[in-house]
Amino acid sequence: LTPSTLKTPFQIDSENDIGKEITIDYLKNLDIKGSEITFEEELTPTAAYQQHIVSYISEGNKIYGLLTVPASEPPQDGFKAIVFNHGYVPPAEYQTTERYAAYVDYLAWSGFVVFKIDFRGHGNSQGEPTGTYFSPGYTIDAISALKSLQMLDFVDPEGIGMWGHSMAGNLVLRAMLVEPDVKAGVIWAGAVYSYADFDKYGIDDNTYRPPQPIQTEEGSPRRRRSGEIFDRYGRPAEGGEYWSSVSLTENIQYLNNPIQLHHAQNDEVVSIGYSYDLIAVLQQNSKVYEFYNYPGGGHNISSPYFQQAMERTVEFFRKHL
Repeated sequence: LTPSTLKTPFQIDSENDIGKEITIDYLKNLDIKGSEITFEEELTPTAAYQQHIVSYISEGNKIYGLLTVPASEPPQDGFKAIVFNHGYVPPAEYQTTERYAAYVDYLAWSGFVVFKIDFRGHGNSQGEPTGTYFSPGYTIDAISALKSLQMLDFVDPEGIGMWGHSMAGNLVLRAMLVEPDVKAGVIWAGAVYSYADFDKYGIDDNTYRPPQPIQTEEGSPRRRRSGEIFDRYGRPAEGGEYWSSVSLTENIQYLNNPIQLHHAQNDEVVSIGYSYDLIAVLQQNSKVYEFYNYPGGGHNISSPYFQQAMERTVEFFRKHL
């Protein structure tokens, strides 16, 4: 880049800092910590692995998750591990041990420690569910989980990746831009669209719709964060320094570790077009990636494509972790 094309980080007035928490520069400089993992409950083991309900601390919130540990003896450097980030589930309906069982089972049988975390406000996790696109909360929970895994003596601290589905595709990409310890990322049916796509495709952030209206302690209704940000900086399609500062694709230069994408052509929840758009950016910036599209399988890339997608996922993690 020539000096005239170099970007400077977007500066936000400290008195008017709405939205600063989702800027990439802010997150890159945020000191995200993990904690010791507390083993809360031991579940019934299988021949291949042991599962535990565990907890850790993220931004002061006690976050729960399902920790699956292979039954085999740990390698000398420890097991490779995966922070497993679930897609959208209504927070009030979410339960730690439900959904994604086949995914976790496959990864654990393949020799990985799998930490499927319950984002803040889900299940028994403390905190408010915030959605993915206009709050960094879930991303911070995922990075805190990685930092917590690094404290376990049976996990290789230098061999941890992230897996994300749907809503969490956005999370995994953001985490990889701001946290170099995410050594590899795999995204299935990822909602990896840019903020500009909210206008281009008429998208609404449905990852969390709080009860309406929300009453603050002062008694006045609280608006959704996206509305406050739009009021301050305009719509993403209008451009500007702020939207460049939060855009994942416009900050793709910070992606330094490999990423793998999977998407079904008949996905009716998240358009495969979003993955195609991301692939174009990855190509333009010479990033290391793999992309697989499937003629069927829908949003969950279900049978008969599930097996192939999981085999590719495992092979990718084995290669890069």
